[in-house]
Amino acid sequence: MGNVRSTLVKRTARKTLLKYPDKFEANFEHNKHKISELLILPSKRMRNMVAGYLTCLFKQKNRK
Repeated sequence: MGNVRSTLVKRTARKTLLKYPDKFEANFEHNKHKISELLILPSKRMRNMVAGYLTCLFKQKNRK
């Protein structure tokens, strides 16, 4: 089974990936630090959820 993510997390991650496509990679720790630098998010949990979804999107993009 996969993870269930809210629309806010998905929308934020997709917009961030479109705006900064060269800043992210398939590494969660790297993405977590970049998200902290680029966005102001209300909590650490939200930052981790967005970074995790970005990692997932990046891996999906590279599989194709």
